[in-house]
Amino acid sequence: MLGQQIGLLDGLVRAKAPTRLPVVLTWEEVKAVLELLEDTPKLVTTLLYGAGLRLLEGLEPRVKDVDFTANQIVVQRGKGENDRVTMLPQAVKEPLARHLERVRAQHQRDLQNGHGRVVLPGALVIGAPPKPALKAES
Repeated sequence: MLGQQIGLLDGLVRAKAPTRLPVVLTWEEVKAVLELLEDTPKLVTTLLYGAGLRLLEGLEPRVKDVDFTANQIVVQRGKGENDRVTMLPQAVKEPLARHLERVRAQHQRDLQNGHGRVVLPGALVIGAPPKPALKAES
């Protein structure tokens, strides 16, 4: 095509980009969905909706990222690998506190039964010897 004449472009129609409107549920629809859920799925869904979290942000918060006193959640490595702080919805505070207490009690039972431990890579263990340097191939 390089160096060739294109000619007349009369009658050529440009393609139009489709207009897509975001799908946003009404409050009544959100309430209807939440009423169908129970236990942990309801807790996570309420957290997603109430705090404006993305799916993985709602599934990966650590206990230390939730501040019940300041009513906020620290989102680690969110979209764009950025950290941010968002609100902790009032509707999720009590159920989340109960959930954390149940999980804490389960962890204590696991520890008493000789479970509930993980092996960390050597780099994460305090006082571990340094890893040997990788040799560059010649």
